Amino acid sequence: MHDTTPPPQSGQGRLHDLAPRQKKALLIGVYKSARDKAQCEEQLDELESLATTYGLETAAKMAVHLRDIDTATYIGKGKAEEICQLMAEQQIDLAIFDEEISPQQQRNLEKAFQKAVIDRTELILGVFAQRAQTREARIQVELAASRYQLPRLTRLWTHLSRQRTGGGGKGGGGFLKGEGEKQIEIDRRILRRNIDQLQKELKTVRKHRETQRRARVRKGIPTFAIIGYTNVGKSTLLNALTKADVLVEDKLFATLDTTTRKYTLPNRQEILLVDTVGFIRKLPHLLVAAFKSTLEEALQADILLHLIDVSNPQAANQAAATYEVLKELNAEKRPIITVLNKIDQCQGRLMIEKMRVTYPKTVELSALLRQGFDQLLERMIREISLLRKVVTLRIPQSHYALVSELMQQGRVISTEYEGNDILLEVEIPQHLEQKIAPFEILPPLKENL
Repeated sequence: MHDTTPPPQSGQGRLHDLAPRQKKALLIGVYKSARDKAQCEEQLDELESLATTYGLETAAKMAVHLRDIDTATYIGKGKAEEICQLMAEQQIDLAIFDEEISPQQQRNLEKAFQKAVIDRTELILGVFAQRAQTREARIQVELAASRYQLPRLTRLWTHLSRQRTGGGGKGGGGFLKGEGEKQIEIDRRILRRNIDQLQKELKTVRKHRETQRRARVRKGIPTFAIIGYTNVGKSTLLNALTKADVLVEDKLFATLDTTTRKYTLPNRQEILLVDTVGFIRKLPHLLVAAFKSTLEEALQADILLHLIDVSNPQAANQAAATYEVLKELNAEKRPIITVLNKIDQCQGRLMIEKMRVTYPKTVELSALLRQGFDQLLERMIREISLLRKVVTLRIPQSHYALVSELMQQGRVISTEYEGNDILLEVEIPQHLEQKIAPFEILPPLKENL
């Protein structure tokens, strides 16, 4: 009968368990040497943005100098006592660590503070849980949260003690499993079963997504995936180009679900633009794994548009973090156009020039003000042409269906008629190469005519 009982909530559930009035959070980051302190403080600013996105008020931020990680509390007994006093004095409800802490450290800190303690991963899971809209995104968030909860179930059952038996045996009653341990085993079993079920559901959704991808490939429409750090303006760019009406907020992870829109370039080439979930520094591996099917939109696209907010002092680190996720997806070798966004908000050109040196194929624009779009579209057209090749074909009129397909999916440069044959010079996408091979002729048409 116990197996039908849902497991206790952990992971992002602990965040949800806070009462509405419990909104004050202490943010804690660590650094090893004095030269790392400034970066630690900047990363705490990002953690504050995550907390604000979730709906928490940041009461204080603390950059802790830490030479060695304490296995019991991460920060050491003395610093834990100092934080405990600060939380009591300022009536802070929650401590959030910018680093990932172990279940044991989390448990020990909660015991010391008598307050809830979470880490960066748990906060991101909470934000994702709030903002997931589609069935796929909700499944992926729940799957990541369940995997995160599994090793942390024990901390919710510390109030149920092990019970000593009263007799029997030579030693006089060893320890047997108490109610807490029994419940933990039941909850783990339920949680594992839930993970299996979510994986099956996700597999079904992925099959549907793969069907959509194959259909796009058959149509031969080039696909551009808009990628980049969270809150750099990806949805703003998609809206500006296609009037997609995608939600735009000045918050982290405003978009979790991919949006695909058709767009026609100035040379009349149809393309698909895909808005993807934002990347972030130290994106939890749980989320990379769970969101792989969504992130694979970047992997499957013909060309990536990597947006960078050059008005942000952390632009270089954010761009590097994006490339780290691309490497994890084996997608860093795909053609990439680097789009330097928010140039209207830059105080100078130092960051812009730095990005131009670091990344090739760079364009500058302001998605919000719709400035610089001509340069972007010209670069996109150029990148498509690099993915294609120009061929000269002699096609019998009896195969006119192929000519129609080439006109639809390729770019016809010139057309001539010779007897019952059609002579074409045409730029074609790679997937048509095998189909046109029997009709290809040399030398190029322009030298023939």
